Amino acid sequence: MQTEVTNQIVIALNLELLSTEAARPTGNPDALDYILRGRAARNKSPSPEKYTESISLFERALALDPRSVEAQSELVRELMARVVDFMADSAATDIARAEGLVEQALATSPRNPMVRLAKGMVLRAQTRYREAIPEYQAALASNWNWVSVLGSLAICKFYSGSPEEVIPLLEQAIRISPRDPQLGTWYQFIGLVHMLELRTDQAIQWFEKACSAIPKHSSPHGQLAAAYALKDDTERAAAELAKARRAVGGDRFTSISRLQASGPFAVTEIRARFEATFFAGLRKAGMPEE
Repeated sequence: MQTEVTNQIVIALNLELLSTEAARPTGNPDALDYILRGRAARNKSPSPEKYTESISLFERALALDPRSVEAQSELVRELMARVVDFMADSAATDIARAEGLVEQALATSPRNPMVRLAKGMVLRAQTRYREAIPEYQAALASNWNWVSVLGSLAICKFYSGSPEEVIPLLEQAIRISPRDPQLGTWYQFIGLVHMLELRTDQAIQWFEKACSAIPKHSSPHGQLAAAYALKDDTERAAAELAKARRAVGGDRFTSISRLQASGPFAVTEIRARFEATFFAGLRKAGMPEE
């Protein structure tokens, strides 16, 4: 009961902080309107259409106020979220745009938590996970209940070879924001930790929850396929692999080599674990090498 009461207070305070941030005065009320509308669009479930909408709104805000650190930071976050969700038409183009924006924002406001978060997002999209961690930690120091930062920090910890730190961070994020639009991604990474630690039954439970939360996303279906195959349930594995290929970004799941080239699987700290579990499962599910 004490924990539940504490969580409710945390949620209330977090909402108050967000409201205060949104109410900050700006030199251009129309730009603020587009920023607020962009934030509302960002809270939708990940999809190409969602990213098109939110990015367009932040672009409009920036056009009205080119020096707005808020507009720059928010636009960077969405561009990089689109990249890490494998929904960008050109990841290189989005990253180059974000790099320029975040450098402008850092020159103006180097200690701004939103800017540090944006910088962390750029580094994460570039698979520079260890470098991203201090940026997220700097942003988190301003608000220990900033759930999007908790989630991103957990993912960078995962890819940096510290899986033992991932689940506590994501459980904290889920407690604070149990209906968060990033919930499916958090479920997915909890499942990945379990799979890499050879707890396949637990991994399947979390991947199934991720698939229910973000059904249009290819990654959890592909991960569930691998987990089912590791349990020798090849029929379900093949069905999930087919779903992954039909979902957004599913062209990555046509072959092992294509998937390896598209993600952070070459990171030294986790490469061997992925080979022994995720890729081993996908081979059993019927994915060809080339």
